[in-house]
Amino acid sequence: MNETVMTVVGNVASEPQLRVTTTGARVGSFRLAVTERRFDKALSAWRDGDTIFYTVSCWRSASENVVDSLEKGQPVVVHGKFRHRTFEQDGVQRCALEIDAATVGHDLTRGVGTFTRATGPRREEFVDEQPAAASALTGDDETSLSGGGEGSSSSAA
Repeated sequence: MNETVMTVVGNVASEPQLRVTTTGARVGSFRLAVTERRFDKALSAWRDGDTIFYTVSCWRSASENVVDSLEKGQPVVVHGKFRHRTFEQDGVQRCALEIDAATVGHDLTRGVGTFTRATGPRREEFVDEQPAAASALTGDDETSLSGGGEGSSSSAA
């Protein structure tokens, strides 16, 4: 199956949240705001264009690292699989723009950062509580927790 893979640069628009699926897999998610910048020749200045919001999901150990590292308002670069879903909510057709992130990092063109390697004991404690968490994840679990669907707070685009 062909998948759309994309890299986006934007700002964290909500505090990252960590959840656990019914199978015990960890998933972290946050909203990402991406605003287009264009040079307006008539004004000789840069102007903001439209803002697009994505729901970003990170799985397993990346979920904890994202929740521990990111804060609302910070500039980030996200790389992952793009998904566009449509659904009906309260009789209104809506769409959800989602990124299943493979990589997330701070945008170092707009600031400086320090890297700290994640330590193992925190994950070992979690794995002891949920022994088969990572291996029991199915595609249905990923879809149901990726931030859209009925009851979701995803923005209509």
